[in-house]
Amino acid sequence: MSAAAASVPPLLPPAVAAAREIVAGLVADGVRDVVVSPGSRSAALAYAFAAADAAGLLTLHVRIDERAAAFLALGLSRGSRTTEGPDGLLPVAVVTTSGTAAANLHPAVLEAHHAGVPLVLLTADRPHELRGTGANQTTDQVGLYGSAVRQAADVPAPDGRQGELGDLRAVLVRALAAARGTRSRYPGPVHLNLAFREPLVPPAALGAIPAGTDASHPSPRRTLVAGVRDDVGPWPLDPSRATVLVAGDGAGADARRLAEARGWPLLAEASSGAAAGSHAIAAHRLVLGVLGEQVERVVVMGRPTLSRPVQRLLARADVEVLVVAPGGGPWPDAARSASAILPGVPVEWWSGPAGDPTWLDLWRGAGEAARKVVADRASAAGPTTPLAVAAAVAEASGPDDVLVVGSSNPVRDLDLVADWDLSPLVLANRGLAGIDGMLSTATGVALAAARAGRRTRAVVGDLTFLHDVGGLLRGPHEPAADLQVVVVNDDGGSIFATLEYGALAEDAPETATAFERVFSTPHGADLAALCAGYGVRHRLVTGTADLRAELVRAPRGVEVVEVRVERAGRRAEGAALAADVAEAVQRALPRGHGGGSDRAGRDS
Repeated sequence: MSAAAASVPPLLPPAVAAAREIVAGLVADGVRDVVVSPGSRSAALAYAFAAADAAGLLTLHVRIDERAAAFLALGLSRGSRTTEGPDGLLPVAVVTTSGTAAANLHPAVLEAHHAGVPLVLLTADRPHELRGTGANQTTDQVGLYGSAVRQAADVPAPDGRQGELGDLRAVLVRALAAARGTRSRYPGPVHLNLAFREPLVPPAALGAIPAGTDASHPSPRRTLVAGVRDDVGPWPLDPSRATVLVAGDGAGADARRLAEARGWPLLAEASSGAAAGSHAIAAHRLVLGVLGEQVERVVVMGRPTLSRPVQRLLARADVEVLVVAPGGGPWPDAARSASAILPGVPVEWWSGPAGDPTWLDLWRGAGEAARKVVADRASAAGPTTPLAVAAAVAEASGPDDVLVVGSSNPVRDLDLVADWDLSPLVLANRGLAGIDGMLSTATGVALAAARAGRRTRAVVGDLTFLHDVGGLLRGPHEPAADLQVVVVNDDGGSIFATLEYGALAEDAPETATAFERVFSTPHGADLAALCAGYGVRHRLVTGTADLRAELVRAPRGVEVVEVRVERAGRRAEGAALAADVAEAVQRALPRGHGGGSDRAGRDS
């Protein structure tokens, strides 16, 4: 072979050229992370992403379990807030082969859909001639995720025709714009179902040439997509109505700033991004039991999901509910009672006169009384309680930290004890509030947060831990996350004891056995042995002091801190705490400001 012939780039199989074009397009659009699960039909993509990783164009993460891979991608995108800001989540790509592999992405897709997290799902598929023929690992993947994706495209198998790669790039540009919510202001997952014909392997001579540098398409160009912004017209507020601001999951710092600008009490969930400062009311869901009847107007930001008292407040016919819901997606109004849906905070709200300070002082005094009761209960002598664990975690988490919180009781316990002036970044999968995928999500968050030099901690229940224990698995070639996982282990699902099912088991003892089996689901699992199997450090702590000592340590790799607590009596403890808070709040109220229908305080 002559020197001239040797310098000619090898002719790429269509599947390989298409895969490299996809990688080039993602890199050009600023995608920094991709998660790949192994498979045959997706081989061309796997080779292309590995080449891009070797060239330093992006970071590749490989996971055996596609469900864990998808939640890892979800966490990487959520964690990009640490470098991009709250409004700049970066899309993360997930690659699977065909068949059940693609179906295993679905739980994370649903969470990303409801939480507005941009994911790019790249599922490899058989070409059309092999579909419906009984070919191995072939099912109908078109529209697999239904309405849970912002955009879906079934991309035909490339065959090398002229202009094919440019067409593919155009499809990718639209998909990425949809994932980011550039024009809709409604980010979320997108699905490209990519058919490939063999051969799927690049020529040996190709080596590790970075994606996008082959002769067929030497200069990848980027298409800029301009965003669309809705202007909020004037929306005057009646200054005589007693107002609180409810900040649900993902409300962001604007919720705190608005409450402080208007002198409104702030009822902020732990994962709202606003649960801090002088206007945040401690243990607000318990305080609502005393002062809720005096509220006349609620401004809602974010998505409230944790509290039944908050939902009861929003459902009242005599309360004006104003929902601030930017973007083109569904707005939160579970009670179907909203008076108005606004695409943003009206400009005049920021500069309007502050409300009557007696209204805010009333709530502050009530919140302080509640805070003391909760703090006393969390620090009480005796066996370690879930509330004590949440308090220790909250105390150890500073403003530069990232805290990932599992669903069910851990996030609710944190919601009671959170008492920050400057809060950590608190992230939780509240889109669907499922317990699945939390270890993988937290790992992704930790990997992303490390780029900003921020420490990540997660606190989860034992069932949440077991549901995603496979998320602890990391191959020796994969980027390592520094992550401390606190597991509150009560050998079952104690959240159900706090609901009507637990009440039935107490009131009708004949149902207790069934309740224990099908709701509490004790498991007796040895968490230390599971961690040992995955090569993860495990420490069992026996008291709050030991827990605090562990919490100050900087983790090296993934480390698990297990705290065993009692499950029995959870419902009674919750009722006793609510009663004690109500009594303390009543004592703290000024004369004439009881918890009935009497209206207290006025604001703007």
